[in-house]
Amino acid sequence: MRLRVGLIGLGDAWKTRYRPALKLLHDRFDVRAIYTNVPWLAAHAATDFQAQLADGYRSLIQRSDIDAVLILEPCWQGWLPMLAACDQGKAIYWAADLNFEAQQSREVKSKVDASGVAFMAEFPRRFAPATLRLKELIATRLGQPKLIFCHQRMPNAGDSKRTPAQRNGVPQAAANSDREILESIDWCRYVVGRDPVDVYAREHRSGERVDYRSLSMGFQATESAPAVTAQLSVGTYIPTQWHEAIHFRAPSAMQICCENGVAFIDLPSSLVWFDEAGRHLESLDSEMSVGEQLLTQFHRAVTSLVRKMGDLEDAWRASQVLHAGRLSLETQATIKLTLDGNECQLAPKL
Repeated sequence: MRLRVGLIGLGDAWKTRYRPALKLLHDRFDVRAIYTNVPWLAAHAATDFQAQLADGYRSLIQRSDIDAVLILEPCWQGWLPMLAACDQGKAIYWAADLNFEAQQSREVKSKVDASGVAFMAEFPRRFAPATLRLKELIATRLGQPKLIFCHQRMPNAGDSKRTPAQRNGVPQAAANSDREILESIDWCRYVVGRDPVDVYAREHRSGERVDYRSLSMGFQATESAPAVTAQLSVGTYIPTQWHEAIHFRAPSAMQICCENGVAFIDLPSSLVWFDEAGRHLESLDSEMSVGEQLLTQFHRAVTSLVRKMGDLEDAWRASQVLHAGRLSLETQATIKLTLDGNECQLAPKL
């Protein structure tokens, strides 16, 4: 089945992820309409895919020849394109803001859940070839995880630069940092295979600007797996113009210590792991790209007879962990999580 899709926003990853994937998967996706705030980019993409330009996200979603919408970047309308797609019964691929916040998050989650449409949130780290191979190794060679470290250095573009999607005057660097931590939270949840039970967060400020954030998550032991501690951090302390410094000895995207070995991941397709036999280097460049993996999964979600809602739940749970991290910063205490009850509880201060 070939899905007729509309694109809302194209995003920074258009040329490297979405365009190549849509071209390769032309037998599964038919791009009918495009709407973005950058006219020249929209015009070029419309010509490229022989699609029509829409003058707004609502007019695109309301088209009768659209089966699904791909929302590929944050926009100033926030959640409104998603809610409009729910009203029109259109399937949703959501690559915009994953940060479900407070009461609004429950309303959005409830709306999508009640609409009956297929929904997929974009978690590119899950579908990276190196991650998929890591999951195989955990099941066959490395054993269950015990410690996970995800450290990321990002350029600091300054507080004056903002994007249309930012709400409440959040600077560019802070918005990017939030996204990085949220995706890392989901990545750790996916690799470990369960939810954390507590969160502790710290940050460092240079004046009014936050230039380093860290978040530690604890995963409880089960009958078949040990307890896990995951430590995430994002640093934005290096100015953008210091190109060489930003990339100097960059840490692995993930370092993981398991029962029978350790592994180092460089996204999307490099994996080095060690066990008693020594070092094993795997380059997975020949595997299906992240963009192809993501859009193939979305096609399956839309065309399947069984509705897939796990991504909505995963996005909501990751955002609740991020929210718990903010509570931890405010209280300087560990936050105990009870995600099954859809709430975060504050643990006694140690």
